[in-house]
Amino acid sequence: MYPEDGRNEGELLRKSDVAMYQAKKDGRNTFRFYDLNMDKEQVEQLKIENELRKALYRNELSLSFQPIIDTKSTKVVAVEALLRWQHHLMGNIPPGKFIPIAEENGLIIPIGQWVIENACRHLSVLDLKGYSHISISINLSIRQFYQPNLVAMVASIIKETEVNPARLNFEITESMTADVHLTSTTLNELKALGVSISIDDFGTGYSSLSYLRSFPINTLKIDRSFIKNIPQNKEDQDIATMIIYMAHKLGLKVIGEGVETSEQTEFLLKNGCDMMQGYYFSPPLTEKELFFYLDEN
Repeated sequence: MYPEDGRNEGELLRKSDVAMYQAKKDGRNTFRFYDLNMDKEQVEQLKIENELRKALYRNELSLSFQPIIDTKSTKVVAVEALLRWQHHLMGNIPPGKFIPIAEENGLIIPIGQWVIENACRHLSVLDLKGYSHISISINLSIRQFYQPNLVAMVASIIKETEVNPARLNFEITESMTADVHLTSTTLNELKALGVSISIDDFGTGYSSLSYLRSFPINTLKIDRSFIKNIPQNKEDQDIATMIIYMAHKLGLKVIGEGVETSEQTEFLLKNGCDMMQGYYFSPPLTEKELFFYLDEN
């Protein structure tokens, strides 16, 4: 708005451009007026982007591992690999802050490859420690999933690290299944390598029974939003029960994620959930902490 935000066309256009990108970021199909905080946020994002480009070379990225518990044996049967960034000056930068930026500017491609390589190396360490029954789950972002050389890259890493592909699980979200033909092709090619596939955050995105039947999926992860209010919320109980029942009818396993209380655990056990993951069992752990946890349990 003239003259509050600028007294010449160059300044006004620059600031309306900032407002436009904010509107896009907030979901498109909307409008935003410029305010000073937008500039501050843009400067911060640019700083994070510049530092993220150097993070791989500085060895600032690491993986944490959250245990996944089998409900029948109560043993750890898998871990989910979670990306962490410890900046040498800014300290710990939350994934929610840097992963969307990496996704937007394409840095998620080399970072995603680094995650897969290091997760596979971690599997080798698990073998050496006597935990060859534990598999590892790796999240694929939408940009990673649609990169043309994804399958070839995964195949190359499996060959190089000599891991058993049956112990690798790739997690995708429902929103990534919108292009049915491309999704089916990519998933079947990944499956041919011997890995397994999970749908993460199930129930919050592009839910369709047809893709559950036609895609080579092994596991559904009930989104934490449906677990959070169990047992207080009857609707969430019904949704969780329905997902478990439907998955089992289709021959799929089910993981309840975000489990934080004994009440949630008991409900999922009672309704036949196959595996559980959450702070009730363990927060994400460093490699050293994970082996201590496994030895203790």
